[in-house]
This record gives sequence, structure tokens and C-alpha cells, in this order.
Amino acid sequence: MKLKLKRPLAFFDLETTGTNIGADRIVEISVIKLHPDGSDEVKTWRVHPGIPIPLESSLVHGIYDEHIQNEKRFHELGQEIAEFIGESDLAGYNSNKFDIPMLMEEFLRAGVDFNLDARHFVDVQNIFHQMEQRTLKAAYQFYCNKVIENAHSAEADTRATMEVLLAQIERYENVEWEDKKGNKLVPVVGEVEALHVFTNLSKPVDFAGRMVYNEQGEELINFGKHKGKRVEDVLNVEPSYYSWMMQGDFPLYTKRKLEEIYNRWNAKRIAERQANKAAQSKPAEQQPVAPKPEYQKKEFTKPDHTRNPNYQNKPFKKKEEPAKPVDEDMLQQLALKFKKG
Repeated sequence: MKLKLKRPLAFFDLETTGTNIGADRIVEISVIKLHPDGSDEVKTWRVHPGIPIPLESSLVHGIYDEHIQNEKRFHELGQEIAEFIGESDLAGYNSNKFDIPMLMEEFLRAGVDFNLDARHFVDVQNIFHQMEQRTLKAAYQFYCNKVIENAHSAEADTRATMEVLLAQIERYENVEWEDKKGNKLVPVVGEVEALHVFTNLSKPVDFAGRMVYNEQGEELINFGKHKGKRVEDVLNVEPSYYSWMMQGDFPLYTKRKLEEIYNRWNAKRIAERQANKAAQSKPAEQQPVAPKPEYQKKEFTKPDHTRNPNYQNKPFKKKEEPAKPVDEDMLQQLALKFKKG
């Protein structure tokens, strides 16, 4: 086997009530756990979804309400499924956009602790679409020269997915691929880390693709009016956008990743406020005071009039002005002043 594994790689496939990650439920899950020594383990669970299975979905995967009426709910099976997958990396067909976020939605809803942070994810469909651009049925025919028996059953699709990946590694050994920037590389190799990079070129933050990473590793909004903007920039200008998403019909895992970003952004904002507050409360550095110029006391000298021979010490006399002649206005004022009664 040319696929070199450092730890198990869990191939899995889901059959569901529909394609709405936030509202639909799993009705069947099959996991093939491929070990580094080439051996594998298989487990399949039928799940009661708690809601009716739409006819259009049943026509695709062949599972009807009567088939799952006596099965356990996901919250009863979630811990068992998580323990079987263990610390495995994850692989599937269109798993990055659908199966992983759907599975995480069920784990979160059931309160099962299943951490994705340290895992690698290999989406076989991404390899296929980027190298050949076909469907799973065509991929199985193209790479394995076989026809899927019992197509759209979880185990048949899961096994076909595993065989397609092994055939892809054989087929594309030393085959060059050119990315959008014109860089040529050999992406399909027997290393899970390299396959993880190649099948996660869009770099989603939350698998549902509502947020993606840019080349600098910063989270961007990937839908709606803020598409292409940094999440932190959106929070700076429209903090209510966080509440809108948290209360909206978004997958729980999308909300979890958004909450992580919000908490990081809020912690930075609080730290900045505290730093500004500390800077404002700190006394300003005293500037050196320039010394005042030394006062030069002048000696007072009483004027000596005797030195001026023309000076005459005469008494002060008020300047007298000539009396004004009595006119009609003055007589009227005097009459009003001394008027009796």
C-alpha cells in the first residue's frame, strides 16, 4: 500500500434526511478505519433521525421511516461513534463541505466532545474534481474500472471512496498539476498531510464555507454583504453581526468557530481599552522648568530739585475756568429744583 499513514484514516459516509446541515439529520453512518499496517475495521449504524425522512431523500438512499423506527437516536450513539473514530484523520467524498459539518452538527447537538483541531481531512472528491472533474460513480469506473454495487448505501459508497483514493495515488504518482498562480507541483502522493493540503485549497474555517482563511491565515466572511472582509473588521464596524449569525440558521460548528473569533477579538479590545486607560491615568512627565531671570534690583535715587536752577517750588493751584452766562435752560432747571408743592 503506497498510502503511508502515521495514524488511522477514517473513511466515512452519511445518509441523511436532506442537505440542510443545520436542520437535517443523519439516518445512516458507515466508517471504515484504515490502519497504518493496511488493515481496516468497518462499522455501520442506522440512526433514528427524530424527524420524518422526506420521500425524495428515501428514493436516493433507500432508507424509509419504517427502516429506522426502532433504531437509536444519535445522542445515544454519538459517544460510541466518536470512540470508534478515535484520533483518526478523516476522509470522505465531498466530506469537507457536507459530511464533516453534518457529523459535527450531530456531535454538538448530542453534547459529544469531538475535536477537529489536530486532524487532517482528505476530500476524495476534491482530488477527483481538480484532476478529472467527475462524480463518484464515474470516479469508481474511471479509477477502479468497476461499477458500484448497491450505490447510495453508506457502506458501498464508503468502500468505493476508499478504493478510489488508493487508485488515485497510484494513477497520479509523479503527475504534475498547475495551480491558479502557475505553480507546478506533484500534489497527489501517499502522505495524508499533503493530501490534506491539496483537498483543502479553499481553506474553510468552518467546513460549511461560511468563513474561509486568506493567504495570511486571517478569517474572512465568505457570503452576503460582507463577503471577502476580515471577520474582525466586520466586528469592528458592525458588532451586531455576531449576534445575527449566532441567532441565525447557521450550523453549530460555524457558530462555534465564530464564537472563538469573537472571544479573541473581544479580548484584544478589552486589553486595548485597559492599556489606554492606564496611559491616561499615568501622570505626565514633568517638563524641566526654565529658571527665571535673576532680578536686578535698581537703587532708588530721590530726585534732587536743587540741581535744577530753573526749578521753582510753587503751590498747586486749580485752573479756573470763566463762568458761563445764564441762559433759558439754566433758569428752567433752577425753577424745577426749587418748585414748591
